[in-house]
Amino acid sequence: MKEWFLHYKEAIRVSLLALFRWTLLAVCTGVLCGGIGTLFHLAVEWVTEQRTEHVWLLWLLPAAGIAITALYKATGCVGKGTNDVLRAVQDGSSVTPWLVPAIFLGTVLTHLCGGSAGREGAALQMGGSIGWNIGRVLHFNNHDCRTATVCGMAAFFSALFGTPLTATLFAMMVVDVGLMLTVAFVPGFLAALIAYSISLKAGIAPTRFVMEAPPLDARTVVRTAVLAMCCAVVAVIFCQMLHFFEHEIPKLLPNPWVRAAAGGAAVVALSYLMGVGRYNGAGMDVIMDAVELEQALPWDFVCKMVLTVLTLSVGFKGGEVVPSFYIGATFGCVVGPLLGLPAGFSAAVGLVCVFCGATNTLVASIVLAAELFSGAGFELMALACGLSYMFSGYHSLYSSQGFRTSKLFSEFLQPKEEK
Repeated sequence: MKEWFLHYKEAIRVSLLALFRWTLLAVCTGVLCGGIGTLFHLAVEWVTEQRTEHVWLLWLLPAAGIAITALYKATGCVGKGTNDVLRAVQDGSSVTPWLVPAIFLGTVLTHLCGGSAGREGAALQMGGSIGWNIGRVLHFNNHDCRTATVCGMAAFFSALFGTPLTATLFAMMVVDVGLMLTVAFVPGFLAALIAYSISLKAGIAPTRFVMEAPPLDARTVVRTAVLAMCCAVVAVIFCQMLHFFEHEIPKLLPNPWVRAAAGGAAVVALSYLMGVGRYNGAGMDVIMDAVELEQALPWDFVCKMVLTVLTLSVGFKGGEVVPSFYIGATFGCVVGPLLGLPAGFSAAVGLVCVFCGATNTLVASIVLAAELFSGAGFELMALACGLSYMFSGYHSLYSSQGFRTSKLFSEFLQPKEEK
């Protein structure tokens, strides 16, 4: 009895010590990521307003590309990105703190001058860098620094989108599909809540959509399933295009200065050809129109895909997740009614399904649907995410993302380095 008591007492002591350790990490990470994330959100919103009011800023995109190239060379961050943050969680690789100002300013310049990109790529990079370096300051070992990296990613993502639970699960799941770093949940979720509260205090409204779902019946289930599988194909095309052009354009234009300037000029030309403003920046207004007003052009998802791939492939900074929202929402809004589904609901399904298929984060995508749409059509959304996850195969927006379990069968897969 005495041995049992001593063992239980020791277990309680270790648990409380771990709780203190993770709480300290969460507070430091949440406050820092929440503050910087709020500033980043406000900066992107401000430059987006400036670009909307002053269309001529689009013509400065080639110059912005050259400035971003110079910035990354000056900070030693050339070639650094989201994949490096994922590798930091996978094998404990270091993440330079210079990535924070580099991706912050690079993304702001991209949005100011009309590059077609999102924000969450910057969020993952800045959050991961902040988390990893906080772990080092707190003298964490290599494995605990990986947890700190996940916490930073969750906190920064939450500050931008106002979806703390989705942010936490996404950061835990995106590194290795089928292998969730569950130890990061408590510190990650606490950091995400702190960052979210800071963004709310600054007056940043969380991302939410008003959407009415159709009745849950057999016809709706079948139609939603078909739409989800179509969205999986779109997600695969988006991922494949992105990786192909990221690999081939540097071969075609090996000089990074020329690549940035020529790529910026190409984005400007295509913007005028496709419609100035509609496909530049993140495009949250178009997403809102697709979901709430049931309005989208048939070619919106193709144009956004092309401009986003070009923007990111030539060296501009930003992210791929909000463009995936845009591509999915506009695709769903157009295709859904052809299947007999309401356009707004179909846009919502498309949004979460393309995101799920492109990032392979099933549970996070289901929770995202619940947070963005206040639980409307939750069962249908969950089914759609599951089918998109299955049918998108082993493609990803992130080349460093690992697949540890099969999507179709009950079996484990070898890590990349063992293949």
